Amino acid sequence: MTGRRTRRALPEPARRRLADRATDYGLSRRAFLGLLGGAAGASVLAGCGPGDHPVSYPGQGGKPGYLRWASYPLYLDKDDDGSSPTLTALEAATGIQVLYYEDIDDLATFNANVSSRLDSYQDIGYDLVTLSDWSVKQWSDQVWLAPLDRAAMPNTQGLRPELDNLYYDPDHRWSMPWQQGITVVAWNKAEVPAGVRSVADLWSPQFKGRVAVVAELRETLGPIMRSLGTDPAGVWGDAEFDEALEVLTRQVADGQIISAKGGDMVDLLHEGRAAVGIAYGGDVAFYSDTCGYAVPDEGATYWVDNLVAPVTTSQVDSVERLVDFYYDPEVAATVSAYTYYATPVQGARDAMKDVAPDLVDNDVIFLADDRLANLSLFRELTTVEAARYDMRFKEAVDHL
Repeated sequence: MTGRRTRRALPEPARRRLADRATDYGLSRRAFLGLLGGAAGASVLAGCGPGDHPVSYPGQGGKPGYLRWASYPLYLDKDDDGSSPTLTALEAATGIQVLYYEDIDDLATFNANVSSRLDSYQDIGYDLVTLSDWSVKQWSDQVWLAPLDRAAMPNTQGLRPELDNLYYDPDHRWSMPWQQGITVVAWNKAEVPAGVRSVADLWSPQFKGRVAVVAELRETLGPIMRSLGTDPAGVWGDAEFDEALEVLTRQVADGQIISAKGGDMVDLLHEGRAAVGIAYGGDVAFYSDTCGYAVPDEGATYWVDNLVAPVTTSQVDSVERLVDFYYDPEVAATVSAYTYYATPVQGARDAMKDVAPDLVDNDVIFLADDRLANLSLFRELTTVEAARYDMRFKEAVDHL
């Protein structure tokens, strides 16, 4: 287990302010602090599997009073004992018991595992799923999502305005943003004191055999496309994709790139096994003592991960209560203080002054307007494009 697997525990002042927020949901502060002092509350945080969940028909999945949530590792605040302060607060305030599964590593694989059950309206074992932007569009097109009622989630009126009207769900009928991330060029500070400023810098001979990239089509090829003058959010086709993929393939073949991983690639930079690379901004920001990062001068990409309810669940009302709870600015700030990714909630920056004051000016948690202007959300791919591009990208990096 690497250092990346250990995030900060929630500071005591933040725990007490979270307790203050519990009173807004009808729970006494004393009762909440008593629950928070317990081992792990009712939530199950990791290592669980959905295999024993019963098969059901449309809208019949799940059990009243329980909410099964599938998400990524390191995407929800945790204390040293593995419990989540915000989940404990939610459970105490609402009576909903959350079973939290870190079951999503590669989203394409996860989608493949649940698609046949979604098609036949069988329970997939989850009532709430964390999905990337492009996958929300895929699920909504396939009629795999239950609609969400914004009126039942009044706190979502605090959604940051730049996250409205996005192509994958313009009216947020099917989803609400959970976290936003950016792609950056990054470096090990001891190995590269001057840092790098562009994707082209990564191909310098001095970094031969010392480059690592994330193994995600959009987050790796997006910055490469920007370096070639193509906006990933704009109008482009096979020719532009082929040009970017050829750059990646050549750098792999020449031994410039030695690794393509998911979030774990930041460990290579942190430990000095790689000198530079294309990384997730939140990961390298967490390692600010050893790693530097920058949005490339030519621009890069961002993504939005979202909370959705599969059409097979009967627990949509519980999903809406959870979403509304996590759109409280102090709760949102607590999550981002752990994940190091951008919160979608207005007011979270002010709340961060009490949660983790040293992160108030963190520029990957709170994205400035000038930074957002230099970032693109990768455009929607057609079904044919997605299948062909995914296959070719995997062929280029799978052996690394």
